[in-house]
Amino acid sequence: MKLLFCVAALVLAVECVAQQPSTDPNQWVRHAIENELKAEQQDTSHWRFRLRTQKAKGNFDVDEIRETPQGDLKRPLIINGRKLSAAESDKRMEKMLHDHDALAQSLKDKNDDTAKSQQMLKMLPDAFLFKYAARKGDMVELSFSPNPKFKPPTREAEVFHAMVGNIWFNAKDTRLQRINGHLSHEVKFGGGILGHLDRGGDFDVTQAEVAPGFSELTILNVNMKGKALFFKTIDVQQKVSRTGFSKVADDLSPQQAAKMLRQGSSGK
Repeated sequence: MKLLFCVAALVLAVECVAQQPSTDPNQWVRHAIENELKAEQQDTSHWRFRLRTQKAKGNFDVDEIRETPQGDLKRPLIINGRKLSAAESDKRMEKMLHDHDALAQSLKDKNDDTAKSQQMLKMLPDAFLFKYAARKGDMVELSFSPNPKFKPPTREAEVFHAMVGNIWFNAKDTRLQRINGHLSHEVKFGGGILGHLDRGGDFDVTQAEVAPGFSELTILNVNMKGKALFFKTIDVQQKVSRTGFSKVADDLSPQQAAKMLRQGSSGK
């Protein structure tokens, strides 16, 4: 019986090693992140999708989104849990359509957050120590913890570096699929005067292939306690889901986007 148990354990250990990529985990992550960043930088696609955002108080918003080179046009369907009439949805959409500053600001905020998230991805291989955790099919899971030799250059990096968690990649195309983590200790800024985030706060981000060769953010859950706002479109406590993706023309104008949104609401 003991011999059978040892043989089974040995087989399991061999299978576990065989499932792991042969390279050093940090080097494998570095390669995967380089591939992810390259794919993001080459992706100039634009999409239509439905956005659901829930803030800390429990109320939620639902918007129909059309991405354009001038900014993302949205048609609100639900605000603070209240369903809008078609006329009210159209009125709010038209207001944004004719407010060029609002469209431009939405694009700037989106681009700023994209730049920050890419900076965070670039730091991953240096900021953390990785270990292979599991492999299921094409999915490779690694655990991560702070690298004590890394010195965070910014406040955002300081928060990022305090995380422990897991990250998943699709080994078939070496694309990031999911990352989640939680703060291993409290993070203070300026002795707490400039803000703080409590230990135990967590986040969970998932992206999925929405069309052959195209991956997009589908889930973002942030549950932090404290006060430290870094991202212009992300709050310290919120749940975001993006569903129903389909590609739109890359030269879609805001006016064309508005027409699509109106036609969608009428069922045409």
